[in-house]
Amino acid sequence: MSFEPEELGQSRSDLATTLKDQRKRAGWTQIRLAKRCNMSQTKISNIESGKLTPAIIDVELILEALGAEGPFAVEILTLARSANTEWQDHWASRRRGLDKKQNELARLEAASTEFRYFLLSMITGLLATPEYVRASIADVPGDQSKTIAKKLERQSVLLDPEKSFTFLLTEQAVRWPILPPLAMAMQLDRLASVSRIPNVRLGVLPLSGHIPERPLNTFTVYDRRLATVETGTGALILRDHRDVTAYREDFDRYEQYATFGDDCRELLAEWSMIFTRQRE
Repeated sequence: MSFEPEELGQSRSDLATTLKDQRKRAGWTQIRLAKRCNMSQTKISNIESGKLTPAIIDVELILEALGAEGPFAVEILTLARSANTEWQDHWASRRRGLDKKQNELARLEAASTEFRYFLLSMITGLLATPEYVRASIADVPGDQSKTIAKKLERQSVLLDPEKSFTFLLTEQAVRWPILPPLAMAMQLDRLASVSRIPNVRLGVLPLSGHIPERPLNTFTVYDRRLATVETGTGALILRDHRDVTAYREDFDRYEQYATFGDDCRELLAEWSMIFTRQRE
């Protein structure tokens, strides 16, 4: 199934209207439908008004209760899948200001407790040194001082004992030389330091050995409710529980091949020394 980017997000109001029309066509009240679906009447009302985007399973329950089936039900489920998918392109983020994107991420981090980061090609801002952060947005025109400051400010969330973080970094992500050798060595030292925070698990996937997997994207999973998938031109925000579960399962598979703890820090020290020698 595929969606055009301009369709993503627009389908929420269409879904709300369609579900409301389907209920009225069946001659049901919101209260009757709520009881049949084991939901509150308030939830049904919020779904039909567009205040709440229903999960796919909610839509399935509603359609089953109303007796909707066949191609029409499939069409509504397709609409629901689109409503649970959001596209954020890089150009729109840049027009609004990358510092505002940092505010959005900070709110998401504040509302979540369990984080899984799969880093395929670069180090994420939560783990980055100021030099690395600056280099990662060097292609963005204008003054980026606010964005850099907010990226670094967000790193304090790693110290919240109520939250847990697991970072999986490929060797390519760790060693990609976006900075001069000495600065890269300092970045790897930063990773080793973060790996010692009690509520942080940081693992690397070295290129040596056999990993029978084919990762395509950097992605992050927040609790069991949301996953973000990075592409070259933007990010997909996925809320469908099947999508989130799929990425959690992908993460679990990759985690089996990762090196953690002292073994991870030994690898980081070895790679850091390589950068240091390049400077000499």
